[in-house]
Amino acid sequence: MKEHPGIGKMIRIHFLSSIIAPIILGTLLAVHLNGKLEALNFLVVLIVGVGLHVATNVYNDIFDTLQGTDKVNVHRNESSGGSGVLLDNPELMGRMFLLARSGLIVAFVGTIALMPLIDKALWPYLWGLYLLSAFFSKYYTAPPIKLSYRGWGEISVWFAFGPMAILIATVSQNLGLHPLVWLLMPATGLSTSSILLAGQMIDLEADRAGGKHGVASRRGTRFTSVIYLLVQSGIIANVILLFIFLPGHSWPFLFALIPYIFLFPKAAGIIYKNHDNPDLLKKGAKLTVLIHLAFSLFLIIGFVIYIYL
Repeated sequence: MKEHPGIGKMIRIHFLSSIIAPIILGTLLAVHLNGKLEALNFLVVLIVGVGLHVATNVYNDIFDTLQGTDKVNVHRNESSGGSGVLLDNPELMGRMFLLARSGLIVAFVGTIALMPLIDKALWPYLWGLYLLSAFFSKYYTAPPIKLSYRGWGEISVWFAFGPMAILIATVSQNLGLHPLVWLLMPATGLSTSSILLAGQMIDLEADRAGGKHGVASRRGTRFTSVIYLLVQSGIIANVILLFIFLPGHSWPFLFALIPYIFLFPKAAGIIYKNHDNPDLLKKGAKLTVLIHLAFSLFLIIGFVIYIYL
């Protein structure tokens, strides 16, 4: 009897940090500004975020498979190219659709649950963010919109895992568009985008064959490697701005630069020098994921220390 992959692989559980980190960070900022934590609100918005991200990951696998991109990808790895679940197990298509739709439903129910927990003036933000997130979740790859196939993938990823994720977390804590919310928005989206860019360079041939026109497919790997370096530099700049503009003892935010001291130079060298070599790029992509995870963790730790100093 054929053994099916676990649900963890089907939902790409190892990438859920991309939504968990900004929700935690947005919540921490709201706690700092409001002086209290609404624990139930945090739990519910975390469920909403994870549900939406699960839907995004699963829909991405479904439609990249249906549209042929995954079928021609010979460089799939743990850091790019999707899960490959449906290529090896096409009979799981129905279950994958159920998972994706369940993620949206869970997030929908969570959004309803948040309504009585927050100020009514914030309801338009809450529902606007849910609806836009649900749209991105499916139509990042699904026809007829296919954002990632039309050159809108990078901005969609940045917006969803940066500004949108931070804002829904602060809204759930009864905090709107405070100036410091704007300051926190860019970095997490940029961090997730760096993984996307590294993956695009590896998946270039498959993306072009499948008509998926990201930055690498349209402009080539050399150009994309430079964009990758600029994105990572933007994250460093954002951390420095947090250090400068957040009042009080803000030095703990600099902990987030630790992976940029110890890991980024190696990753940058691999990606820039080997931008057109998929096999060597896999090492750079793996390091990029490690940088993302370490950055997210150290930024959260720094924020917690900052709050309680």
